Amino acid sequence: MTATETPNRPVEERATDGARVLFGVGGLIAIVLGLFVIFAPKTSAGVTLTLVAALIGAYAIVTGIVYFGTAIFSRGLGGWSRVGHILLGILYVVGGVIIMSNLMFAGVVTALMFSIMVGILWLFEGVLAFATASKSDNKVWTIIYGIVSVIAGITLLFSPLMGAVTLWWLLGISMVVLGVVQVVRAFRVGK
Repeated sequence: MTATETPNRPVEERATDGARVLFGVGGLIAIVLGLFVIFAPKTSAGVTLTLVAALIGAYAIVTGIVYFGTAIFSRGLGGWSRVGHILLGILYVVGGVIIMSNLMFAGVVTALMFSIMVGILWLFEGVLAFATASKSDNKVWTIIYGIVSVIAGITLLFSPLMGAVTLWWLLGISMVVLGVVQVVRAFRVGK
C-alpha cells in the first residue's frame, strides 16, 4: 500500500490536498466568471443587477412584514409606536413590490447609486490626502494619490454610467488575474 492509499494519512497531507482543491476550484470559478464579465459585460451585468435587485426587493418585503408583525403582536408598543411600525411596514412592502415589478431598472439604479457613492468616497479620500500631506512621510506620493483620487471621483460623479461599466470590467479583469493566481497556488501548495 502506498501513502496515498492509506486511510490514515497525516493531517498535513490531507490539509494540503484540501487547500489545493480549494485554491484550484476557486481559481477556475473566478476565471470563468471573470471571462463572462469581460466577454459578455451586458449579459453578466444584467444577470447580476437583476439578482441584486431581487434580493433587495425580497429583503424590503420581508422587513415590511416583520414591522407589521411587530406592530400587531408586540405588547410593549404604545399607540404612536404601533402606527409608526405599520407605516414603516407599508413603506417597505410597497418599496419591495416596486423593486420586484421592474428588476432590471432597479438594478441599474442600484449600480448608478453605487458608482456615485464610490465617486464621492474617492473625492473625499483625495481631499483627505491633501489635508494630511503635510504630516505624511512621503508627501509626493500622498499628493499624487490625492490628485488621482479627486480626478477619479469627479469623473465618476459626472459620468456614473461610464464609471459603473468601467468598474464592472475592472472587476472581470481582476477576477481572471486572481483566478489564475489561485490556480497557480493550487499547484504550488505543499511544495
